[in-house]
Amino acid sequence: MADKDPTPEEVAAASAKEAAEQAALPYKWTQTISELDIAVPSIPGNMRARDLVVDIGKLKLKAGIKGQPPIIDGDLPHAIHTDESTWTLTAAPDGSKTIEIHLDKANKMEWWAHVVTSAPKIDVTKIQPENSKLSDLDGETRTMVEKMMYDQRQKEMGLPTSDDQRKADILKKFQQQHPEMDFSNAKIS
Repeated sequence: MADKDPTPEEVAAASAKEAAEQAALPYKWTQTISELDIAVPSIPGNMRARDLVVDIGKLKLKAGIKGQPPIIDGDLPHAIHTDESTWTLTAAPDGSKTIEIHLDKANKMEWWAHVVTSAPKIDVTKIQPENSKLSDLDGETRTMVEKMMYDQRQKEMGLPTSDDQRKADILKKFQQQHPEMDFSNAKIS
């Protein structure tokens, strides 16, 4: 029996359940494809950084007030770069403070379903990534993307791709070097 698509009511119910689970967390979080930011609000205004425990490990995160149960404590679903991950304590307009934690993902091509593995998951298939510019990419990736875009345009116009052109150039050069050979029936694939 084939799986059927969920009804609009089932989609709405799943979305409402996910929203309720995320709202119940003692922190808020957002992510891009390469980093994740966590805000732990409602820290008493008289707290200072030395009054907190924030441990950022490659695969573990713990944050809270010293002497109290941690607000976040668990295993990260994926590795992070600890050298590029930071935390700060900032003042909120209501007089309280917020622990802001920035995690730099080791795999910059992966969405996280949750901050720690014990937390409820979100549906990462519904994430709408922000548009990126070619100039944001590193040189090697940019070159590869530009080549793919060029090849796609060439295919749409019925013209040879960059690989097809390279093969044709090699054949032409070989023919020039060996005029005595007959290439009339040659098939290059």
